Amino acid sequence: MPERNVLGEELKPCSTDPLTGFERDGCCGTHPDDRGRHELCAVLTEEFLQFSRTRGNDLVTPRPELQFPGLDPGDRWCLCLGRWLEALEATRGQQLAETTVPSVVLEATNESVLDAVDRETLELHAYDPT
Repeated sequence: MPERNVLGEELKPCSTDPLTGFERDGCCGTHPDDRGRHELCAVLTEEFLQFSRTRGNDLVTPRPELQFPGLDPGDRWCLCLGRWLEALEATRGQQLAETTVPSVVLEATNESVLDAVDRETLELHAYDPT
């Protein structure tokens, strides 16, 4: 049975360029070995990339040995759910600008994230391509 997104529909791919997902299949699927829960598809911002680096997770520098190309603002990526929630909490506490929280591509975000964040919050941060 195909995995579903937070809208209750079939999960859409997040990105094939750069190729994302725990299994590097382009999708933010669930996987029993994925302790980081790379299930939330986000459109990255410069602010978020800097935030993540300050938290010890450099998403900019390529790491070929991990099939990791290095990311740029505007890239779509299956983020660790915990890192996205950490950025959200920091903006709520006024420690960081609202733009630090990357937008969420709802169609490509796994429904499993709903156990940690409600759909309304995700919709408030939904990516709008226009």
